[in-house]
Amino acid sequence: MSAVIAELAGSHGDSRSTIQNFCASVLGFSISLGAIQKVLDRTSEAIKPHYEAIGDQARKQAVNHADETSWLLKGALYWLWVLASTSVAFFMIHKNRSKEAFKALVKDWCGILVSDGYRLYTDWVGLRQTCLAHLIREAKKLSESKNAEIARFGATALAELRRLCHMAHAPPTLGEWRAFYARFIKLITRHHGRKDEAGRFAARLLREVDSLWVFLEKGGVSPTNNHAERMLRFAVCWRKRSYGNVTEKGHRFAERILSLRQTCRLRSKRTFAVLVEAIDSYFKDQKPDLKWISQA
Repeated sequence: MSAVIAELAGSHGDSRSTIQNFCASVLGFSISLGAIQKVLDRTSEAIKPHYEAIGDQARKQAVNHADETSWLLKGALYWLWVLASTSVAFFMIHKNRSKEAFKALVKDWCGILVSDGYRLYTDWVGLRQTCLAHLIREAKKLSESKNAEIARFGATALAELRRLCHMAHAPPTLGEWRAFYARFIKLITRHHGRKDEAGRFAARLLREVDSLWVFLEKGGVSPTNNHAERMLRFAVCWRKRSYGNVTEKGHRFAERILSLRQTCRLRSKRTFAVLVEAIDSYFKDQKPDLKWISQA
């Protein structure tokens, strides 16, 4: 029963009152909102070992996607961070969108980072793949400018960036790559000194030029950060319905259940079954099964 309540609250993002009505209407018993909260508090403690194991596993991956979105605590702005590979997704709520918060997320991990162009990520000391989807959206916006010269630059940059992204599925020959590289660098150098939107975008491409095609050099790297955005999507919808949390305990439950939910989805594993086993182990004061988290 505890796992059912936790599944509704965490894996589906239902409110306490919705769960209360479900229990009364579908399951035929009454439960107070306070009792529901106590169940969720116990569940949070039961899945804490899973959360820590997911975090440890995330920091062992060769490639990780990182992103962040706003979160709330009694209306105050916090940030929900995610560090996600193809096998695990680790979430963390922090009061800052800062270097300190990012360090708390990754700790000593030093693999290949896939991210958007937020300055915090561009300072990454290791290899980094910048999200081409973000750049493509920016180039598309420029291509729609009323200024004909900016629009022409945007359309050309858009075509080249789309061509680069397509190389993830159709690797170029040496000749194709040399032709692309020559065109791309010429486009940047011709515009990066301008004092308008085109110049600013060209300057950004120049700053991030070493991070534009890491996916062509290293296996397992995506040209976009869509994976992290997909991992965050459920949390964003949850936040819009719930307006975040009202206690720090709520923060802990949210980051733990989100990590478990999305990792289970990546592993094609049923969240409910994991919750049943975790809560059962918690009641019996036994160590839960964590082996599946560390499996490749």
